Amino acid sequence: MESIPHTWSPMPASESQAAVEAFHQVMRTRRSVRDFSSDPLPEGVLEQAILTAGTAPNGANLQPWHVAIVRSADIKRRIREAAEAEERNFYEGRAPESWLKDLSHLGTNADKPFLEEAPALIVVFQKNRMLKADGKEGKTYYPKESVGIATGLLIAALHQAGIATLTHTPSPMGFLNEVLGRPPTEKPFVLLVVGYPKAGCRVPVIDKLPLGQISSVH
Repeated sequence: MESIPHTWSPMPASESQAAVEAFHQVMRTRRSVRDFSSDPLPEGVLEQAILTAGTAPNGANLQPWHVAIVRSADIKRRIREAAEAEERNFYEGRAPESWLKDLSHLGTNADKPFLEEAPALIVVFQKNRMLKADGKEGKTYYPKESVGIATGLLIAALHQAGIATLTHTPSPMGFLNEVLGRPPTEKPFVLLVVGYPKAGCRVPVIDKLPLGQISSVH
């Protein structure tokens, strides 16, 4: 296998601690937004964030993802209509009472106007099969884990750029394949709503668990 020298160099311990603390302070301000302004985003910023997502570690370096940017008002309308139909089924019968109770403090419902109001949507697809270097189609490895890591990097990159996001996962999401013309070998992973918060936007009061409740040392 062909290789090249690794250009990474270690960071002094004091700088490393300061850097990770600074990044935490930036990311702890990230909130899911449901009231979006229609103000346009800077040209190229979404594409650059997607390039950052593409640096994610992934199974066999097959990079089993496809990321679709949606700016068309007509396509956003079609996505909203299909998503709200699935959400009505969820809230009116498919969701167990325990799930609805856990969602109640967020004030969510089947109405998703942000899908049209935001300047853009980003749909991340998980490729379960794809054409490989030899031109033959084959399965991918750890696609869910790989796409999950890439999506995390994408959200972090957008937040670093001052862009708000909302992770939206209407279930099922197969309508996204049809609306966006993606093949059945790709599975919708997440629908990200992206843009700037509307003036006066408010978010629920929530807490994040402390270190001792989300980690352990062995």
